[in-house]
Amino acid sequence: MYSHLILGLAGLCGLAAAVVPAPAADGRYTIAADGIRAQFIPYGATLTNLWVKDRHGNETDVVLGYDDAAYYPKDPGHPVYNSVPGRYVSRIGNATYKLDNTTYHTEKNDGNNTLHSGTNNWSYRVWNVTAVGNSSITFSIYDKAGSEQGMPGSVWANVTYTLTKARLGIQMWASADARTPLMLTHHTYFNLDAFKNTASPKVWDHTLYLPYSKRYLEGDDGAVPTGRILTAAPNAVNDFASAANLSLGHAQADPKFAGNCGGGGKCEGYNGYFLVDNPPADAVVARLAAPFSGIQAELRTNQPGIMLYTCNWMDGSAALKHTQGTANVTKVGRSACVAIEAHDYPDAINHPEWNRTTYEIANPGKPYFWNSSWTFGTF
Repeated sequence: MYSHLILGLAGLCGLAAAVVPAPAADGRYTIAADGIRAQFIPYGATLTNLWVKDRHGNETDVVLGYDDAAYYPKDPGHPVYNSVPGRYVSRIGNATYKLDNTTYHTEKNDGNNTLHSGTNNWSYRVWNVTAVGNSSITFSIYDKAGSEQGMPGSVWANVTYTLTKARLGIQMWASADARTPLMLTHHTYFNLDAFKNTASPKVWDHTLYLPYSKRYLEGDDGAVPTGRILTAAPNAVNDFASAANLSLGHAQADPKFAGNCGGGGKCEGYNGYFLVDNPPADAVVARLAAPFSGIQAELRTNQPGIMLYTCNWMDGSAALKHTQGTANVTKVGRSACVAIEAHDYPDAINHPEWNRTTYEIANPGKPYFWNSSWTFGTF
C-alpha cells in the first residue's frame, strides 16, 4: 500500500524515480487489458475514454469527455469529467466548517456553498505522471497548504488506475502534514449506450440497483445534506434497493421527481447521497445497466456510500466525442448521463452526529486509502 505513495512523493521531491514515457500526440496515455481499453490525461488525473464491449462485441466508449485534450482546462462549465476532485469532495454547507475550535471559511463556488473545495481543486490541476505500464498508470499531486481557501496543511496524493479483464480498478493514497479535511472520489460520468440509442439519448431507461442502500441523506434545495437520514419506501423516488430492475426514471410520474434534487424545484432526478449499509466483503454495491447496449457496470468500493447525479444541469452545449452519439445527437443534453461517485458522507465535517469526522479529517502520520473498481459485462 505505501509503495504507491512513496513513488509519488519521490517524483514530487525530485528523488530518483522511474522515467515515464511521454503521452501520444493527442496528449493521451493509453492502457489496455482483455475486453477493456482506457485513455488518460494529466489534467485532473482524468479518464478521457473507456471502451468496453457491448452485447454484440462492439467497442463502446461509455464515459463522457472531449475529443480535444486541450479543451479540458478551457471548458468554462468544468463538469469534472472522470477526474479526481479534492481535497474535500462534494459540498460544504455555507462554505464554513470548524476544526479544533477554529472556524474556516471556504470558497463559495456553488451558491452559498463550496463544491469540491472550490475552483482550484485537484480536478483543475495538472498531476504528475509517475508510472505507466501496459495496463496501469499512476498520477501524483502535491497540494500545498493554502492552495484552496480554508484548507489547512499540505497533502500528498496518488491515484493508480489498473485494467484487468473487463475491469477498471482505481486506488488512491494520501497523507497530510496537518489536520485537514480530506475526502476523495472519482467523478465518473456514464452513458452506457454512448448516446447511440436512437429512441432517446437520456439515461432514464438505464437501470440502477443499490442493494445495500435503502437509506439516503435528505438534501436541501442546494443539494446540501440537512442532517436527516431517510429510508426509501419500495418504488419511491429514491428507491433503488427494493428490486434489481428499477430504471433511473422509474419514478418520473411521481410529482416529487421534478424537484428531487433541488434547484428551486427545477432539478429533476438525482443529485444526492445513498448510504451503503453493511455490505459483505467485496460485494457489488451498485449495478448500472443499459438495455439498448446490453452493457452493465458493477461497482465495488471501500467507501460507505455513493453520490448519484443524473446530469440535470447539462444544457446541451457540450459536444460529444466522435466515438459517441448519432447523426442527430451530437451534444450532451439534460439527463443524458449519470455520475456515480463513491465517497464518505458529504458535509460530514458539519454533522458530528454522523460520527464520520474520524474518516474525513486527515492526521499527520495516518495514510488515507480509497479503493473502487468497475467491472463490465453484458446481459
